[in-house]
Amino acid sequence: MKQVPAAFGVFLLAAAVSASVQAQQNTPLPEDKAAEQERGKDAVNLDRMIVTGTRALKSVDKIPGAINVVSKEDIQRTLLVTEDATAVLARTVPGYSEASQAMSNTGENLRGRIALRLFDGVPQGSPLREGTRNATFTDMGIVERIEVINGPSASEGIGAAGGIINYISTQPSEDGTKFRLVTRYSTQFKDDSAGWKIGANMSHKKDDFDVVVGVSRIDRGMSYDGNGVRLGMNTSGSLHDSEANNLFVKAGFNFGEAGEKRLQASYSDFKIEGKGNYRQVDGCRYEPVWCEDPRPNTSERGHLFETKAEFNDFKQFNAVYTDADFLGGTLVLNGYWADQAMRYPPEDGNDRQDPDIPPNGPNGRIWDQSEIRSDKRGLRASWTRPDLFNIDGLELHTGVDWVKDTADQRLALTDRLWVPPMEYISLAPYAQLSYEIGPVTISGGLRREDGELNVDSYTTTWYRGRKFVEGGTLSYTDTMKNLGAVWQITPQLSAFVAYGEGFGLPNVGIPLRNVDTDGQTVKGIVDLQPIVVDNKEIGFNWYGKHLSVSASYYESNADFGSSLAVDWRTNDFVLNRAPTRIKGYEATVDWYVNDDWKLSAVYAHTEGWTSFWTSDLEGRWDAGGLNKPMGALDTNPDKLVLTARWKFSPKGDMTLSSATQMSRDLYGSDYREYNDTSFKYEEHTTGYTLFDFSANYAVDKVGRFSLGVENLLDKQYILTWSQVPGFRNYWAGRGRMYSFTYERSF
Repeated sequence: MKQVPAAFGVFLLAAAVSASVQAQQNTPLPEDKAAEQERGKDAVNLDRMIVTGTRALKSVDKIPGAINVVSKEDIQRTLLVTEDATAVLARTVPGYSEASQAMSNTGENLRGRIALRLFDGVPQGSPLREGTRNATFTDMGIVERIEVINGPSASEGIGAAGGIINYISTQPSEDGTKFRLVTRYSTQFKDDSAGWKIGANMSHKKDDFDVVVGVSRIDRGMSYDGNGVRLGMNTSGSLHDSEANNLFVKAGFNFGEAGEKRLQASYSDFKIEGKGNYRQVDGCRYEPVWCEDPRPNTSERGHLFETKAEFNDFKQFNAVYTDADFLGGTLVLNGYWADQAMRYPPEDGNDRQDPDIPPNGPNGRIWDQSEIRSDKRGLRASWTRPDLFNIDGLELHTGVDWVKDTADQRLALTDRLWVPPMEYISLAPYAQLSYEIGPVTISGGLRREDGELNVDSYTTTWYRGRKFVEGGTLSYTDTMKNLGAVWQITPQLSAFVAYGEGFGLPNVGIPLRNVDTDGQTVKGIVDLQPIVVDNKEIGFNWYGKHLSVSASYYESNADFGSSLAVDWRTNDFVLNRAPTRIKGYEATVDWYVNDDWKLSAVYAHTEGWTSFWTSDLEGRWDAGGLNKPMGALDTNPDKLVLTARWKFSPKGDMTLSSATQMSRDLYGSDYREYNDTSFKYEEHTTGYTLFDFSANYAVDKVGRFSLGVENLLDKQYILTWSQVPGFRNYWAGRGRMYSFTYERSF
């Protein structure tokens, strides 16, 4: 194993250096037991406070709707097993789908819809060109917690029609200077499977000043499936055979007579890039005669001629001013800038070909790589006033958001325009009221979205007929409403009911680049209409001394929604703009058996339906009924996650978990009388169960040592979303992976 000595050298050297530091060792990762014992009391635990969705610190027990708070402990336990950025969401959030195990988050969604991902409140993607890369934007070691709002949120506006996933960076809580060193070595015991990480976080707090600095580097080797076969290179970007570097700096200080004012600024610079040591070898699905011996994609050593490495390059600056005593309330002013670039692996699809360009590939075809570039600037102002008009329990939260988002997409190797420069400017005022009347909290509000989409004139590629498309400006205006109530039936039991509307754009770049008709104008492209979602939900939360249970049922509808399909001519994704209806139910259970044992269960069921066809532009027929099931690219099959954690000593614990993706068979059909056309759809996916194991043990004044085993039983399986036929997308999941972690805090 060529990389083992070097990787272990880093691991052991870090342990030796850390052990020599004569400082007080922090205790092992805290358990939740003490906090959970307070759940039945009137005191509000800080772990139950969030800022996402309301822009102000608020107890989740006062917000109608299903909310998940992924704790620092949940994040760190997942990191012991895998560095995949979305794996912790798949394991802890019921409505979040199966993790893709790739740089791309294709097939990942929240309750069947695309969620708005934020990092400290800054959007990590562009609504103009959703490239399914916005889940890999920082080192998870700098993340303190993740707040997940299920369902649309009017307070965050555009892009939040499917919910919000806000990653919150770490923050010093005690005076003094602290360092945290993490080293990790991972392997599948193949000669090219070794990977390693080294990361260091420094936090300092003195009086009214605090600062956090985090740096890390991750070097990943290749991955293998349960049969010991090297995994294929993901056509939207792979994590294996990649390296990632991260820098994060955040500083702030409090001032004012009582420290009620705060100014804070942060900078994040993250880049993950493929190393280009392997090239894809396509497998094949079973088909009589054509593929009698089915096999998933794999890889072989070598570089694909003059192609470039795929990458995610995300940078952002974020400044926040807070005044907790402004006109009797709290004022928050936030300005941010984010620059994001994504390059994708090479492809030789039909839509990349052009007879006027000499072939650059060994097979006589043109290979090209797309690049998405996005730049956004935003200003957000909000004011929260409790006890409005001196009425106890009446709170006003109001504000206004301004954002300017620009994006385009090019074919990098041949320097061709694929998606023209686009600019979206939005101004959105909003107001939310909540009123606590004894055990009942009623809340509601409005948000006015007023945006303009500007698209330059452009000419499509040769494959689309080199059609000239006249640019123009589209206006998007809508008023979104939300209303809900929470009833605290007993100190332990609460129930909620909620209605909310969300607004989003339909991945604008895809319909723009697919224009293939003469005389087209941007204003005439029907698929550029917005996605407006309404969500109804009902549920309850019960927190006892040893047991907590949360459950909810929801329905999510869009009259002109969006779902993904694969174009058989180009093997690329296309949008289906048609009505969509998604519904489901989910539950989470935590049982603290005693001081040493905790058992957890997460279950989710999601199903969606759309139309086989939309209404005809010439009025010859209406849209079809909701008779086409939404498949694995849009809705996840039922999932069940079970976890058992044993704290076998004050210094050590073990965790065993299982994640089950259930089998699913979907059928749908419809008939259009106008032109005597029948439609049919069916999809079959096979489920599987994976087991993960992790163990920690802390040694005084030395550090904490951990073992993580992903896919403990070395299960061979095909990723659910990859079981649906598509372009070169037949990928197996990762087999058994061992990770050895050393962590030292001082």
